[in-house]
Amino acid sequence: MIYLDNSATTKPDTEVLAAFLKVNEEFWFNPSSIHEGGEKANKLLESARAQIAGLLKTDSKSVLFTSGGTEGANFVLKQAAVDRESIGKHILISAVEHPSVLEVGKYLSTRGFEVEWLEVNTDGMVLVEELERKIRKDTSVISIQHINNELGTLQPIRELVKVARARSRAVFHVDAVQSVGKIVVDFDSLPVDWITLSAHKFHGIKGTGIVACHSKIHLEPLIHGGGQEFGLRSGTTAVAQAVSTAKAFRLAVESLEQTSTHLARLKASLVSFFYEHPFVTVLTPASSAPHIVTIAVKGVTGEVLVNALEKKGIYVSTSSACSSKKTTRSHVLEAIGLSKELIDGVIRISMGKDTTEQDVQTLQDVMNEILRQLERNLKV
Repeated sequence: MIYLDNSATTKPDTEVLAAFLKVNEEFWFNPSSIHEGGEKANKLLESARAQIAGLLKTDSKSVLFTSGGTEGANFVLKQAAVDRESIGKHILISAVEHPSVLEVGKYLSTRGFEVEWLEVNTDGMVLVEELERKIRKDTSVISIQHINNELGTLQPIRELVKVARARSRAVFHVDAVQSVGKIVVDFDSLPVDWITLSAHKFHGIKGTGIVACHSKIHLEPLIHGGGQEFGLRSGTTAVAQAVSTAKAFRLAVESLEQTSTHLARLKASLVSFFYEHPFVTVLTPASSAPHIVTIAVKGVTGEVLVNALEKKGIYVSTSSACSSKKTTRSHVLEAIGLSKELIDGVIRISMGKDTTEQDVQTLQDVMNEILRQLERNLKV
């Protein structure tokens, strides 16, 4: 099997799995208990939190553990919107966000908030001029994804934040789920207010995420109960998930330079290969993450391509794994103005640290066969 769907999920690292198992075997106690076992579990929990805070360049009390990126985005956007009503009820969200953000925006618009969508150019990028046009003094929340999960587009976050700071008092949230292990993710490189992450996107365990802020948290609780996670997300904290997430994050940061260089080389090879084929349109822009190559093939549907590749032992997805089983077209591809003919033929190839040059070469060989057959069929 050649796995090229790493934007959907990644294989858990063996060290991460070992840490997860060890904590469950030896430190399975409730971290809120006051006996020795509970204290040991709590010490591990807080150590994991401190390690993540250090990697993100923030304070430990600014890091919360969640169930993943979707919960994190829901928490930040819903709670921040309510918390900052006194500033204004105008919210700006990019038109190409992940559904976990997009759907929250739609929900808030039914609850009295004025949600406005930031349009993108043909590369899927939010231009500074677009934010300048739409930002207002009563803008209270802004959410723009760091790396788009469908195209790999890298947003100019630093420039956009400058506009936000100069023209409003809005809090700025970034969904950086696709970024860890490929691009630097911390509050120095992303000078925003909130960052949300998901462990299974960087070789961690599914069901664990991170919500972090740059300074002290000022939000209403997401879940009421026993007061865990600084009273913001009650419920017995999953220590093993927290520890394994810290391990996965640390490993991703330590290997970042090597991994990103490796992925960029593989990406360049793929992009060059696809540019040579007349039936293929490369959608991934120049300013993009090193691990994603998205293409549109004229004359065939994405589902047919995915199935054809799977028969050869190669796993890819259509534009997004989150929407690949739905019949609706991708809102991201519509936002960049892609024609219906090309939208239907889109596939996303997303590589990971374990992807080899041979994997990419095999993909090219198989795609050559598919494209030659497609050309023959179109000539008939």
